[in-house]
Amino acid sequence: MQIIERLKAVAIAVAAIASILIITFVDSPAQAGQTISTGQFNGANGHVTTGKVTIKKEGNDTIVILEDNFSLDGAPNPSLGFSKDGNYDVATDFSPLKSNTGRQVYKLPASINVENYDEIVVWCADFTVSLGSAKLH
Repeated sequence: MQIIERLKAVAIAVAAIASILIITFVDSPAQAGQTISTGQFNGANGHVTTGKVTIKKEGNDTIVILEDNFSLDGAPNPSLGFSKDGNYDVATDFSPLKSNTGRQVYKLPASINVENYDEIVVWCADFTVSLGSAKLH
């Protein structure tokens, strides 16, 4: 019986430590990253594209987050990239869209400097058109 009581005490201690570690990890500002810019998608070329995008710096990585409210009405092979003054830069096409709806997280290649662009674009290479874009603020 004494062994069972000791095991229970150890289990409680481990659970308490785990809880502290989880709270520290989740609430840590270092983990949250620094927001670089945000924007709201607007559709283009007859497509409905909506939702918020957030771009963050997390350590040496730049992360693009399409928020929970992201939605695209559909198109063949949509991808993400950047534009400046309405001119899409094909060299910034960094990822196929994972889904037409909902939260999605993408890591940008180090070769793309977000500060050089003023919009993020949902792009259709098949028809060389924007499906929607978000002005970055």
